Amino acid sequence: MTDERLNDLGRFISGQRKRAQLSVRKLSEMAGVSNPYLSQIERGLRRPSAEILQSIAKALSISAETLYVQAGILDEDTPRAHVDVPGEIARDPDLTDEQRATLVHIYHSFRAANAATAPESAPPGGG
Repeated sequence: MTDERLNDLGRFISGQRKRAQLSVRKLSEMAGVSNPYLSQIERGLRRPSAEILQSIAKALSISAETLYVQAGILDEDTPRAHVDVPGEIARDPDLTDEQRATLVHIYHSFRAANAATAPESAPPGGG
């Protein structure tokens, strides 16, 4: 990973953290990484593993794929099984932070409701 890529990744994580109104300390607690380590990632001084990126993504309510692309681990043109809805909402400059948070919350609520009812809603054989 190039220095420029590390800096871009760090700026992206920092921006997502600020949009979520989280301190470095709070995000580090939520992601299960040390405060200094997260700070170094945000400043482009450390290259996080895929596992650390996954933890950070979960804490930020964005997909790990979004951070993998930012880190250069995953090519942006790689076909994906689904669209990163929370990530796309987070990147929309025309929404306020409150609107982004509300949309992500609603999206996750719908997904959870659908997952909870999925086996009942589509029985085999169309019956």
